[in-house]
Amino acid sequence: MNIHRIYALLSLFFALSMICKGQPYQRIKNGIKTEVNTIEVEIQYYTPSTVRILKWPSGSTFTKKSLSVIESPQETVFTIHQSGNELVLRSKEVQVALNLKSGSISFLTATGKSLLREKEAGISFARFNDAGVKTYTVGQSFVLDKGEAIYGLGQQQQGKMNQRNDILHMIQGNTDDYIPYFLSEKGYGLYWDNYSPTLFVDNPDSTTFKSDVGKCIDYYFMYGGNAHGVVAQMRDLTGQVPMLPLWTYGYWQSRERYKSQAEIVGVVKRYRELGVPLDGIIQDWQYWGDNSHWNAMEFLNPNFPHPQEMVNEIHAMHAHMIISVWASFGPKTKQYEVLNKKGMLLDFKTWPLSATDAWPPDMSHPSGVRVYDAYNPEARKIFWNFLNKDLFSLGIDGWWLDSSEPDHLDVKPSDFDDQTYLGSFRKVRNAFPLMHVGGIFKGQRSTSSEKRVFILTRSMFAGQQRYGANTWSGDVTASWNALRHQISAGLNLSLCGIPYWNSDIGGFFLTRFPRKLQDANYRELYTRWIQFGAFCPMMRSHGTDAPREIYQFGKKGDVIYDAIDKYINLRYSLLPYIYSTSWNVTAHQGSMMRALVMDFAKDKNALDINNEYMFGKAFLVCPVTQPMYSKEEVQGNDTIKVGDFSQIKSAEVYLPKSTNWIDFWTGENYKGGQTIRKETPIDIMPLYVRGGSIVPIGPKVQYATQKKWDNLEIRVYPGADGRFTLYEDENDNYDYQKGKYSTITFTWNDAKKDLTIGSRQGEFPGMLKARKFLIVLVSHNKGTGMNPIEKYDKVVMYTGGRVSVKL
Repeated sequence: MNIHRIYALLSLFFALSMICKGQPYQRIKNGIKTEVNTIEVEIQYYTPSTVRILKWPSGSTFTKKSLSVIESPQETVFTIHQSGNELVLRSKEVQVALNLKSGSISFLTATGKSLLREKEAGISFARFNDAGVKTYTVGQSFVLDKGEAIYGLGQQQQGKMNQRNDILHMIQGNTDDYIPYFLSEKGYGLYWDNYSPTLFVDNPDSTTFKSDVGKCIDYYFMYGGNAHGVVAQMRDLTGQVPMLPLWTYGYWQSRERYKSQAEIVGVVKRYRELGVPLDGIIQDWQYWGDNSHWNAMEFLNPNFPHPQEMVNEIHAMHAHMIISVWASFGPKTKQYEVLNKKGMLLDFKTWPLSATDAWPPDMSHPSGVRVYDAYNPEARKIFWNFLNKDLFSLGIDGWWLDSSEPDHLDVKPSDFDDQTYLGSFRKVRNAFPLMHVGGIFKGQRSTSSEKRVFILTRSMFAGQQRYGANTWSGDVTASWNALRHQISAGLNLSLCGIPYWNSDIGGFFLTRFPRKLQDANYRELYTRWIQFGAFCPMMRSHGTDAPREIYQFGKKGDVIYDAIDKYINLRYSLLPYIYSTSWNVTAHQGSMMRALVMDFAKDKNALDINNEYMFGKAFLVCPVTQPMYSKEEVQGNDTIKVGDFSQIKSAEVYLPKSTNWIDFWTGENYKGGQTIRKETPIDIMPLYVRGGSIVPIGPKVQYATQKKWDNLEIRVYPGADGRFTLYEDENDNYDYQKGKYSTITFTWNDAKKDLTIGSRQGEFPGMLKARKFLIVLVSHNKGTGMNPIEKYDKVVMYTGGRVSVKL
């Protein structure tokens, strides 16, 4: 008899004995089940630090398989103690206290420190008819500490880090995407596992999730001790993050849209001629031709006569190409015909509304475009099979999933009655992007392991990090406020466990800049946005109304051009750091964009800062989010904005406590816990490195894999002990999952000024057997910015064995 069978019999014995003794609960595997005030309550440990809570009206039954949670409960040791009306479950990490009179639940640390509690009488079940199915509108309220900061809830364009005193109508949109989850500065998180439209309300009285549809209340409480720990718990529940290819971390150019094969190939050629690094080009919509053939996944547009030749030319220039794919199909496409016959198309209005491209849409000629049922596994396979046959077979490198929420226009309540494979559209509305993105990931993984899946998606939901996806913030309108709002949008999403995010550099729409690129204020905004983009998981320029290629902003020697070029090259110099950080995301549940609460939770001054963040563990990034170098000037009858660089301006920067900070550009050393001013000429974004950091600097290249990392500059930033692991593999494919990769760990002893380069661990085909490490101890004007170093402190010939260096 195995241990699991013994455990099951013991659990049954305890359950029966409790019932015989008149105990008010039943012990189940990993938890208990009871009834309080006509509500069934189930408390189940998933791990010693993660607890699932289920509640439903007595007498009702349901079956639920989570779309987001893929982890199974681990066998967890816990005790049960009853004192009066309180039943306490205790694991080695978390206590759960159930009030047997009111039914409310409290969560505490193992030592009894209060973390979160449900509000007394804070539960609601209201009968609801969901397209003929009898169900409930469900809600649960919680009580947070006064002044307690919380984060997450997906991505919103409101510029807030701390999500207290918020009211959010959580339904997926173009620029606002939602996850019913929050993370507390106290080191716990809560995931409300429901996919229907949900109202989140936080006020001084309570914090509430209320969802339109649910057979039950279902949520997970996670205690991680700190923000990183909670993110790790969320990933444990909903899926780990696969590695993206190295080339995805280079620079990407796009526009709405390249209108011909010659144009898109010409852009790559121009970058190569200029010597400006580029790794990717993106083809947006309408390569398929007219709207009746919307998303045909074929180059039916006569301006793209030889698609295979086009892809080959781009690859020959060592660039990659991804392409726009939608979740909807025009009535004359092959996909529409197949899906429609099988009843796998949804019936609400989506983009485009008209069969013509005229604006506003001509509704006398409706497009007939319909969204496919991404909840249906067969429909997802059909989608991938067409994508594979018509685009992946050409060598397309990745997928730009536009309208992946999807677009839902002229919304009517009856639209939500539309039936999907999993029930009403209302029931599963917010999980559409998860199912859509997941279908493409699984389709490509089943087809090939030679090329890592890379998906750029406009929308997301809990668990999407497991699908090789990078979310962008939607079609934002260019403005200084929009730039600032991107920072908190990306950080809050990262705190939801989804680490890969980016925005349209420069903003998608230029409606506030009628002179477009001729407006000096916009040119300044674009430059600041590209500086921010250099420190995002993906660096991608995109937009409509005006093209954004670097040469649209002048030529070498022009102030704006040179500033853009500088940050593209800076991005490439940091690729060894960025790729190693991506390994930390995959292997150790790390985060690339880190809200300050992740590293400085004890610094109250840092908790609500919405314009600074850590990029990996080393860099404090402080984007400039206000204009400094444009002024109004009268020219003829017009008042226009012109550039004025006659005076250097400055920006205010807060340096968090508990460490020292070194100016990346000058090497100056500052004590944390203070606000300083940093001079910010147009080519300088405030950038500080935490004391104790070790940062590898890569070679000057035109694309990510042009040169091997055989002469890496290793910058050591003094002020604290430090550690950094350099990760390398084949840069693409899934061999790393078979252990084909290597790591080299650098350790810095600040007191002794010793740098230890550890023995190389692991190996992979093509690995460097011998290399140089060019070591520099950063100081004032030494090892700073992108300045060449005349003489390094040490040059180490490294062949894989441990080396100790005295600096």
